[in-house]
Amino acid sequence: MQKLAISIIALPVLVGAAPIALAQDEALVTIKMMKPEIALKLAQGALEHCRGQDAQVAVAVVDRSGVVQVLLRDRFAGAHTPETARRKAWTAASFRGDTLALSEATKPGSAAYGANFIGDALMLGGGVPVDAGGTMVGAVGVSGSPSGELDDACARAGIETVAADLGF
Repeated sequence: MQKLAISIIALPVLVGAAPIALAQDEALVTIKMMKPEIALKLAQGALEHCRGQDAQVAVAVVDRSGVVQVLLRDRFAGAHTPETARRKAWTAASFRGDTLALSEATKPGSAAYGANFIGDALMLGGGVPVDAGGTMVGAVGVSGSPSGELDDACARAGIETVAADLGF
């Protein structure tokens, strides 16, 4: 009889919990973010790739909202490179696209030219979103190599160093 009473009491509690769980699913979202160790590994991979190309750069890794997780500057990278790398990463995260492509899409005379005037946006190659399992989890920005194309290649090399960790 005691088991029956417990079952009868538990049933309304469990049934009543279902709408609460459903309501929470509608009111809240779950996001994925890189752990700081993974963001650091990505930044180090990008920095090492650029060093292999004789380029001294700064690398910024931001979360999906554009907030800096890691910022590295090689010893001879220019004073402007940390902020430029951060802005490239922020732009890639904010626009959900790589800044090399965005630099083409926002050239003078284009329909998207006005995006160049958004605060912190920097439409220069070297910012790349970081995806994991179809979800953007952050972005990386590289600044200081001789070209936006090389900055982009270094950013992608950094992403490649953490691809297995992120479960592409």
